[in-house]
Amino acid sequence: MAKILNFGSLNVDYVYHMDHFVLPGETLTSSARDVNCGGKGLNQSIAAASSGATVFHAGKIGRDGTMLTDMLNARGVDTSLVEISGGPSGHAIIQVDKAGQNSIILFPGANREIDSSSIERALENFAEGDYLILQNEISRIPEIMKAGASKGMKIVFNPSPVTDDIASFPLELVDIFVLNEIEGEVLSGEKEPQDIIRVLRSKYPGALVLLTLGKNGSILAGKDVFLTYGIHSAPVVDTTAAGDTMLGFFTGLLASGIGYEEALSTATKAAAVTVSRKGAAPSIPTLEEARACTFPYVESGYGK
Repeated sequence: MAKILNFGSLNVDYVYHMDHFVLPGETLTSSARDVNCGGKGLNQSIAAASSGATVFHAGKIGRDGTMLTDMLNARGVDTSLVEISGGPSGHAIIQVDKAGQNSIILFPGANREIDSSSIERALENFAEGDYLILQNEISRIPEIMKAGASKGMKIVFNPSPVTDDIASFPLELVDIFVLNEIEGEVLSGEKEPQDIIRVLRSKYPGALVLLTLGKNGSILAGKDVFLTYGIHSAPVVDTTAAGDTMLGFFTGLLASGIGYEEALSTATKAAAVTVSRKGAAPSIPTLEEARACTFPYVESGYGK
């Protein structure tokens, strides 16, 4: 079984429940405050470990972020490569109004303190065939990509959040792109799913592309595979970690030797269970829960 290294973000989310968003010059009292573990990196590591894969997380937190490593450890993720910064952890300040809308201030904190020594240490015990998961919420992504590729690792990249500098990343080193329609449009210049796939496959012919389409399912395309898959229609409670669950389960199952079709099917079921539950990381199911998903299947509408 291949190992997975997720070099990714770790955030503490402070969620304030408000009557309405605070206006300039206004002071409001929140009705409640929740403190949650967050960051795309954390969510994806938990999902990959929940699929049964062997997962290591690398990144940085402040001394205020031990709850993040506690949660990762509790869900089976090895955190021995997480370093402690002298500054604060990454965190988000989230206002949620009575209608459920949110307003978010993100402070990257320790996530933007990755340096060359951190990268060298994190990748030291990984080898050809192991998987390297990356998002765009930490610093030095291009350097990490090059270091992973030099070891023969399979690079899985989720270009989120999309920023102007992504075009300068060495994307030709990516083995698997996992992205939604908005991210796909930025990377390809196209809006229609089939066109996004066509352009990305042309630009990166050696890569596998998993394009997630919300209620329209997903498309998986590569040099030796083309699959479309619908969704398992779940009652939607919270969509926060659905995409992260999809990526984590899909990558974790591939690393465990599962084929593309079963990996995509199980990852889709896992995402359906996630959206049926409240919260981000706590909503991510186990492999047994994902496989036991009974939400009805709805075809994607895209041809084979």
